[in-house]
Amino acid sequence: MKLLPLLLSFFAMSTAINGHAAESWPVLTWQPPYNYDNPGKAIEYHPINQASKAWRLCIAYPHLKDSYWLNVNFGMVEEAKRLGIEIQVVDAGGYPNLSRQIEQMQTCAKNTSDALIVGPVSFEGLTKAVLPIAEKIPVLATVNDIATPGISAKAGVSWAQMGEMLGKYLAKKHPKGSKKTKIAWLPGPLNSGWVMFSDRGFKAGIESSAIEISVTKWGDTGKEIQRTLVQEVIENHPDIEYIVGNALMAEAAISVLREKNLSGRVKILSTYLTPGVFRGIRRDRIVATVTDSPVLQGRLSIDQAVRILEQKPYYKHVGPKVMLLDRDNINQIDLQHEFAPPSFHATFRVQN
Repeated sequence: MKLLPLLLSFFAMSTAINGHAAESWPVLTWQPPYNYDNPGKAIEYHPINQASKAWRLCIAYPHLKDSYWLNVNFGMVEEAKRLGIEIQVVDAGGYPNLSRQIEQMQTCAKNTSDALIVGPVSFEGLTKAVLPIAEKIPVLATVNDIATPGISAKAGVSWAQMGEMLGKYLAKKHPKGSKKTKIAWLPGPLNSGWVMFSDRGFKAGIESSAIEISVTKWGDTGKEIQRTLVQEVIENHPDIEYIVGNALMAEAAISVLREKNLSGRVKILSTYLTPGVFRGIRRDRIVATVTDSPVLQGRLSIDQAVRILEQKPYYKHVGPKVMLLDRDNINQIDLQHEFAPPSFHATFRVQN
């Protein structure tokens, strides 16, 4: 089945219909919150059925230039519509734009927003901006990790666990004592929280294996930027056997390797799932990835914010269970928690 019909099929079956009670979601919660030292407790999360008023939420994304954040956007938009609340979305334009995201967050706080949800471009760089905002309205983090001062709740997963899971998958294929296997590592933008932890986890996963990182390339998750980095890797390191890293890199690497007639020799692994990576695995162009269910993370963030505003019980820290995917199990995932439908476009405002 091609990707478009598959996505349309799951969207038609989606239970997130305006005005109806939501389904429950199998997720993990962490106690103490914001601490991934324990694996998390599995729970069945029951979102509220309706907000008591049309709360106004401001959402600050790192960018909306790839399908991953479009999937998060879709989850938030659908949940906002279902609950009957309003959202305003701002977009920093990329991970290098720390000052721009800070300005956008400050504007959100000034514009009578009831709460702020931020997908951070930096782990520690936002704290000075978060603290004064948090004195006025709740500040929640979504997807990307952030230092905890001033944060009321987080919807996210352990990127270190995701990286380690992918590293161990590769290490199992090339155990210690086997032939040395050289790889290129392109994790994403330097200093971003999710990349920092993904990098740490992946390197832990390949310890005591035959894997050797020959080159590391950092860069914003724009497809052209990642394509250029892949081209540099291929030209300067002809002996690598794998390119491993962010999803935009993985998507770009498919075409670069095809152009260089290297598709059969150099293999690709992605640290997270997008529709392009999903398609790449199904077509045997990408070996494996790890999913963190971005649509579901978007829904969770909206529900957390409304619960806080309505002074209802809430989990400070929740996130989907992560799962490693390859050709053997790629068709087993629940796509309604992963992808927006093909017809969805970035939505910057929901009014009710």
